[in-house]
Amino acid sequence: MTGRRRWSTEEILDTAAELLRTGDAESFSVRKLAAALGTDSSSLYRHFRNKTELLRAVADRILLAAMDGYHPEGDWKQRITALALRLREAFGEQPQLATVWGRYASGGTGSRLVMEELLQALRASGLPEEQIPVRYHRLVILLASLIASEAGISTITPTEHEQAMEQFRVAVLGADPERFPALAHFARDIRPLGADRRAAFEEILAAQLADIEAQIP
Repeated sequence: MTGRRRWSTEEILDTAAELLRTGDAESFSVRKLAAALGTDSSSLYRHFRNKTELLRAVADRILLAAMDGYHPEGDWKQRITALALRLREAFGEQPQLATVWGRYASGGTGSRLVMEELLQALRASGLPEEQIPVRYHRLVILLASLIASEAGISTITPTEHEQAMEQFRVAVLGADPERFPALAHFARDIRPLGADRRAAFEEILAAQLADIEAQIP
């Protein structure tokens, strides 16, 4: 009798990533993953203790991909900006996984590579040592929030997008000027949340880096 196939950790993660591309972390389950692999859940628990550990491993693969071929260049601000754009691009190609990273984080090699580069860049800035951990934490929260926010917008369907745009037009252009005078005044210049996302990403990051620079002796 032929024994049941044993799946490698990489094959399990490949299948998990594929399921997450077409679903989300909430609907994802070890049972669904096992069914997609043609096995039972117990065989997967030999590789990962629980769903959270599995999701962290999937997110870490995105970080590893983002760091693949990365070489620090330029000053500390250029290094952080280049790293941030790499992360944005990596999760932009697999937006469903961005929320996984934002929610579950990661403790794997990919995560450590990102942490190391951010800390090294902050050290190179001349920022006092005692301020580096705090500034690092704020940068990571900012990047995770911006990337997850973009991912949420990019995963909506064309129908959902059109509905959202119609609601935006009604909410902004149809605002009562007596009750919402500022909104009515700026209505024709206000853009929806999904507009100019890369420019907004870069400007918000640049403002954070400028704030860090202001603290350098």
